[in-house]
Amino acid sequence: MPCGHAHHQPGYPELNFAAQPKWIKSINSGRLDQFVGGAFASINLSSALVKHRTDDIKHVKLEVWSAPGRTKPDFAEAVKQTFKPAKKGDSFGPSWTNHWFRVTLNVPKAWANEERVQFEFNPNCEAMIWTKEGLPLQGITGGDGGDHRWDYILDAKARSGEHIIYIESSCNGMFGIDGINPPSDNRYYWLNSADIVVPNTAAVALMRDFQTLKEIRTHITAEVHLSHHAQWVANEIMNVWQRGGGANALLSQEELGKLIEQCRKLAEEIFGEGWREQGEKVYEGKEWQVWGIGHCHIDTAWLWPYSVTQQKVARSWSTQVDLMERYPEHRFAASSAQQYKWLEQLYPPLFEKVKRKIISGQFHTIGGQWLESDVNMPSGEALCRQFLYGQRYFESRFGARNVTSWLPDSFGYTGSLPQILRLSGMKYFFTQKLSWNNINKFPHTTFNWVGIDGSQVLVHMTPVDTYTAQATVEDVRKGITSHKNLEVTNQSLLVFGNGDGGGGPLEAMLENLRRTRAVANKYREVPLVKMGNTVEEFFEKLEDQTCEGKTLPNWHGEMYFEFHRGTYTSHGSIKKGNRKSEILLHDVEYVATLASLFATKHAYTYPKNKIDPLWEDVLLNQFHDVLPGSAIGMVYDDAERIYAKVAKNGSQLLEEAVQALFRQSVPINPTAPFTHSSSGKGKIIAINTLGKPRREVVEINVSGKGAEALKSQTVQISKNGEKGYVLVDVADGVIGEVKGMFAHVRPASAHKLPNGDFVLENSNVKMVFSKGRIISLYDIELQRELIPKGLTGGLIYFNDQPGYWDAWDVENHHLEAPHPVAFEEMVITENGPIRAQLATTVKIGKSTVDLTISLDAIPGSLKADARSSFRFDARVDWHQRHEILKFEIPLDIHCPNANFEMQFGYVGRPTHRNTTWEAAKFEVCGHKYADLSEFGYGVALLTESKYGYCADGQYVRISFLRGSTSPDAEQDQGEHAFSWAVYPHVGSLAGADVPGVSREFNYPLHLRYIPDGVSLSSVSHLVREVPFTIEEAPNVIIDTVKRGEDDKFDSHHTGPTTIVLRLYEAYGGHATAKLRISSLVPVSKAHITNILEDELSVVELSRAPSTGLGKGEDTILEIPFRGFQIVTVKLTLDVGLLSSGSSESGSPTREGWVKVARGSV
Repeated sequence: MPCGHAHHQPGYPELNFAAQPKWIKSINSGRLDQFVGGAFASINLSSALVKHRTDDIKHVKLEVWSAPGRTKPDFAEAVKQTFKPAKKGDSFGPSWTNHWFRVTLNVPKAWANEERVQFEFNPNCEAMIWTKEGLPLQGITGGDGGDHRWDYILDAKARSGEHIIYIESSCNGMFGIDGINPPSDNRYYWLNSADIVVPNTAAVALMRDFQTLKEIRTHITAEVHLSHHAQWVANEIMNVWQRGGGANALLSQEELGKLIEQCRKLAEEIFGEGWREQGEKVYEGKEWQVWGIGHCHIDTAWLWPYSVTQQKVARSWSTQVDLMERYPEHRFAASSAQQYKWLEQLYPPLFEKVKRKIISGQFHTIGGQWLESDVNMPSGEALCRQFLYGQRYFESRFGARNVTSWLPDSFGYTGSLPQILRLSGMKYFFTQKLSWNNINKFPHTTFNWVGIDGSQVLVHMTPVDTYTAQATVEDVRKGITSHKNLEVTNQSLLVFGNGDGGGGPLEAMLENLRRTRAVANKYREVPLVKMGNTVEEFFEKLEDQTCEGKTLPNWHGEMYFEFHRGTYTSHGSIKKGNRKSEILLHDVEYVATLASLFATKHAYTYPKNKIDPLWEDVLLNQFHDVLPGSAIGMVYDDAERIYAKVAKNGSQLLEEAVQALFRQSVPINPTAPFTHSSSGKGKIIAINTLGKPRREVVEINVSGKGAEALKSQTVQISKNGEKGYVLVDVADGVIGEVKGMFAHVRPASAHKLPNGDFVLENSNVKMVFSKGRIISLYDIELQRELIPKGLTGGLIYFNDQPGYWDAWDVENHHLEAPHPVAFEEMVITENGPIRAQLATTVKIGKSTVDLTISLDAIPGSLKADARSSFRFDARVDWHQRHEILKFEIPLDIHCPNANFEMQFGYVGRPTHRNTTWEAAKFEVCGHKYADLSEFGYGVALLTESKYGYCADGQYVRISFLRGSTSPDAEQDQGEHAFSWAVYPHVGSLAGADVPGVSREFNYPLHLRYIPDGVSLSSVSHLVREVPFTIEEAPNVIIDTVKRGEDDKFDSHHTGPTTIVLRLYEAYGGHATAKLRISSLVPVSKAHITNILEDELSVVELSRAPSTGLGKGEDTILEIPFRGFQIVTVKLTLDVGLLSSGSSESGSPTREGWVKVARGSV
């Protein structure tokens, strides 16, 4: 440390008469805040930051064209328009509108040779600068926040003569309009700045030096020398500034420059002599601890709609490309194939610029997904498609796949994900979201995450606890001080850059990191920072340090997020759109695959080019702020339109595939009148897309001019004559036919007891309603009551008043004030023989729930001891605010865990609250079922569009609707229709095939009317057999049947014909499954593949006598499974032997069926 005297004699002086006090650090520390900005801005360093500024019209000419409404014209359209004069201080709006500026710049000649000249544009909102040729240059973030970015650097060419640029200004901020509050539609923004500015680059650099010194003093442990020395240096810089006349603002530019250089030389006490000349190579030591990677988290929709995200991507990424030119060490990672595709479609020149940076290794693709989706609620197949579509896009555009999954902001992580990642070519996983847990602190930073099947991925959960680090000294320090696994590895990832609303790293962040790295040349108290590498290289280092993960701790199963539990329920219509779309696309692919195999030769082409866009739409709406229900209302307007398009186009594709197989068949809509006129009886068939036998009662509409043909085949017709019920049996094949009723089956009935109670019962189960509540769920065969005495079930609502995150959270205290709701005005609407039904209405405040409760005569599955389920169909007109509607049922079943379906399996969660880890799971995510079982018996709740559940002691609950008011003021308001069922069963979840029953509850039978004279002979094999079946492994499910990704679907049908089947073990145990393929599907070879359909291993083919109509032999594949394992099989067909149907005719017959007259046994 220099002594601070101008002259001193060598050696230690003999005499000393100075009054030299101890340095009072607390006072001097406060003084450091006075050097930049604040009350002394006119005399401190801030007064020297700008050399010149002008907004004179001779130098800055502004013209503007405002796009009509909320349109978003492209560059070519915008520049054709008529522009009018504009000026600073003008306001632009309203919210979400776009305004194009034409800016003509003439830099004063005296400034042309300055070190830096920039155009400063602050519209107080977001904007993007374009060249006059139409190339996006960089983004602008307006306003005065810490994320602001106003400056556009003018190069030498732009400083000489007239320079024209265009600026697209969009009336929204980084975080939408009003943050997480519902956005105002009438927000205006003022143009605060449009100036040519010459900054004093030396003064700006000193300001950054000083800021880093302050951060070192504040965030480095006070016990170490560096912290105190940094404070002394910063204080001395202020002294030199003041002694040198910097505070009187009378210095010439030359004198000011010398003074600033004096101050900067002082800073070298900390940063090291000559550090500035080293630039990006300021620290290149062989040791490091913190890896810096730039990132710009752009929510694909959140507080802004999809269309605004498209602009955010272009703004943010163009800015990062610009920074890469100036900071060679800068590496930037961006995920989400969807965002790249938008860039490719909407901003082609910028896409090519980004592509060049990807090739050079500065811009890194990451994540491997279509986008950063929610991973709780999408189906297993949808998650597979996230990676299939994402990885194939990245490979097709940039020549490489990703190996790191990147989900820093999703709300919890399913235990199925590690296996899906490994099957998608990924072994690394990055997140940080669990640092937000509001009850328990997650115990690890770097660890092995082991999924429900045993697959593992290497996880790093950054100890910096954010994906939007500001690259401060504190951020760097946390990379070590908050690291929870330092006993094994001292490496951490610093993910820095403004995010959520885009932006990414700022110049100031990269400058600060250079200074932080420079400190390492003299000191080791600041963690050593490495720049210029990839995230994959970071993980490779972890692998090496931890003996390929062997020395790391393991975390098994789901990574449950102890926060944002309300997202399983918010925006119920979006949850329904997701589930129904997933199922529709499953059915389209299944039937289209069959049609491509068995329709008349060349009469049908598998419509992959039409299916893919629908999948992309569904995957888009699975973004982690859309599907969870935590976005603004505009986003849900878009999402509903997308789901409507998927429903329309998907249904059309399904109809085309069905028509290819069953020409002249007529769809039977369960709700619309049947208007097809036919002179004969015809017959009803049902298409089963699950590939397994099933038997169901199906409601059809028997009104309309053609309904007589349907009525003759019903077993039961409603009193008003509009609804009919048919009994469909799919015994062997894909196609089922309408049957009569078993003679020995006791009809279902509904009746009212003398005491006013209502009863639904059949031969095996009974439910009793008293005073509007369920008081009894009774197994008749076992004579067992399942509802504890004194308790009741039914609808219930709770006050739902979370803290800050309204749409996101439901907190545990909501359970402390229950409001049970009684069914009102209960009436009998159907009374057998195959369906009994009650109807009721419930009033809750301003809301109405119309409910039907049904019981069918037949059991829920074909198992010998199966029971029937009680189905609840609700139509709700919901107008409650901050209340959550649920269904609950108490059960006389004791088990410490309930099981909830997840992707490709299930997860057990506690029914007790012994520890805080268990208490945190008061609201959990599940898919099609939740099951509470003890030895010998259980009860499952089945849903077709809901995801929020609770297992609380004896109670199991489903959450239906909420009424949050932020960020969407109208969340869940209006009409909803949804269904659920109570399914009692003998034995365990596995023994009763609850997964199979829940699939049947969700996947509808598609009913068709076949007029007389229309032959089914060409597809009779589909009546007798299923082309793909599983034998000797009831725990293995065929989840998906589709055509191969690499098949060619041109008019010549060139290339291989492949079928891809995705199977999984559903119960959690081993199996050796035999996959039987019909002789009508001539398999020449078979491979096990990953999700990306890369061939991993050959499967041996064996043959067996055909079980169907085929005259040849079926193909048998023997496939081993471990618990919850996913297996993808690719079958290559011998097209020359492929049959387009069977010449045999006839329909299957079954003994033991009789036709029963309507309304009688």
